[in-house]
Amino acid sequence: MDVPTISRRLAAILAADVAGYSRLMAVDEEATLRTWDAYRRTISDLVSEHAGRIFGSAGDSVIAEFSSPVQAVRAAVAIQRALHRRNADLPNDRRMEFRIGLNLGDVMVDGDNLFGDGVNVAARLEGVAEPGGICISGAIRDQIEGKLSFPLTPIGQRSLKNISRPVSIYFVDWRPEHPVAAGVLSGELALPDKPSIAVLPFSNMSGDPEQEYFADGITEDITTALSHHRWFFVIARNSTFVYKGRAVDVKQVARELGVRYILEGSVRRAGQRVRITGQLIEAETGNHLWAERFDRDMADIFAIQDEITQSVVGAIEPEILLVEGKRAFRKSVGNPDAFDCCMRAMGHFSQLAPEHHVQAVTLLRQAIKLDPNIAQPHMMLARMLVGRIMYGWSSDLTNDLAESYAAAAHSVSIDDRDPYTHYAFCWASLLNSMHAQALAEAQRSIDLNPNFALGFFSLGLVRVHIGHFREALDSLLRSLRLNPNDPQAGSFQSFVALAHYHQENYEEALHYSQLAVRPRHLHLGLRILLASLGQLGRTEEARPLLNEFNSLQPKDPQRLFEVTTPYLDLKYREHLADGLRRAGVSNLR
Repeated sequence: MDVPTISRRLAAILAADVAGYSRLMAVDEEATLRTWDAYRRTISDLVSEHAGRIFGSAGDSVIAEFSSPVQAVRAAVAIQRALHRRNADLPNDRRMEFRIGLNLGDVMVDGDNLFGDGVNVAARLEGVAEPGGICISGAIRDQIEGKLSFPLTPIGQRSLKNISRPVSIYFVDWRPEHPVAAGVLSGELALPDKPSIAVLPFSNMSGDPEQEYFADGITEDITTALSHHRWFFVIARNSTFVYKGRAVDVKQVARELGVRYILEGSVRRAGQRVRITGQLIEAETGNHLWAERFDRDMADIFAIQDEITQSVVGAIEPEILLVEGKRAFRKSVGNPDAFDCCMRAMGHFSQLAPEHHVQAVTLLRQAIKLDPNIAQPHMMLARMLVGRIMYGWSSDLTNDLAESYAAAAHSVSIDDRDPYTHYAFCWASLLNSMHAQALAEAQRSIDLNPNFALGFFSLGLVRVHIGHFREALDSLLRSLRLNPNDPQAGSFQSFVALAHYHQENYEEALHYSQLAVRPRHLHLGLRILLASLGQLGRTEEARPLLNEFNSLQPKDPQRLFEVTTPYLDLKYREHLADGLRRAGVSNLR
């Protein structure tokens, strides 16, 4: 009788389970199941992103296979970081913490399942890990040495249940550096623990100022594409655009932004032909790691951007995989004219003026007419409408609230993988007092793009409005580290000030609100500045600001105040109003 051949292969195995799952279920079965479902989706996405495959899931456990130990450890770290971020918004007794074990070993293949010693050791290592911890075997450690920068702590050899030999075990320190330690608040920015890059604005070489928006759009798309790579640290586009039109010293720029690599280039467009050049520079040495010129038809523009992105990734770190599906919104834009309208609209949006917002909305409505089935114009329309609400420029709050929500929801339905659509939906949900949905959308945007500065900003502002002020500060400071030079940083600083204000740290709130209004006196920054001065009893300092603040108010300031302070607990709205009244604001009830 023929004996069937057993198929074997070498695999990195990740085993994870929930610490204290039975206790969580005993306290609240439905809430635990909802949390588990959300976390399981996050885990599944991260395993796939790192080229892994889940082959077992029972109860509260997950077991996955990777061909690369490096990718397996990266996946484990990404999982713990994502779930730690999500746990911060749950009560201590409802937090769902995972233990993760990783091993590299020979496994037997039976259909979609894997068996054998390689799997069993990973499962036993998971039992050794602490809640929220990662344990790896010596076999994994040998393969990742010199390739990953996560600190490892050896805990020696252990005898594991039903394993015939002792196993060397290491703890993985997966916690990211706190943004304060990285120098966000003062001093020189520290280099992140992963390859860090800034994309400088590509120069418009067309000789036509009207083509500036096109060069800016190319820069933004390449930045977005790079930022989807979880193991890069990518500075946000708005922070690099402060260098637009300037002769720069790449070493100085790298120090100011806290990055190791700089990508720069130029764009020349003539009719339906385009030439794009790019060069990647290691800032410390000035060495060019990669340089290329592309002469193509406009129809190939997205392919060129992909080639530049892949070349940069390959030059910096070949280990990073270009996983299909982790792409920028631009690949879904089928109509070049609609794409062109969106790029022009973004140029107006960045001007932070009501007349420019009107022009941007007009362009976006035009883009939607040209192609209603792409996500970007719907997403951007939602952002424009939310912006004019928050800045006090809306003449019809009720209509703008409803339309922004509909546009954001529609953008998510078209492209659920674009973090910008979830960012827009977060804002629209929050202004409609849908707090749980807003929180979920903010978390989802960061799950999709861990370099997404606006995602951390949105998470911070939601946390402020649900009363999680300390957690909000962490998110807002991470946003500032990713986007240190944004001309709109006043908005970020306003919410940093607000988080301090509600903790009654009025001096800190005053400090950050002063930073918020330094570049420009906008409604949000002035509001928290006045409230802070009011609580400190410094009414003489507040008096010169009152006329300016009142001039920025719409016809119905009470309605604007209520819409733009969507607190879950209305005592915080009253706390803010109290500070404003103390400062002399008289038109709030």
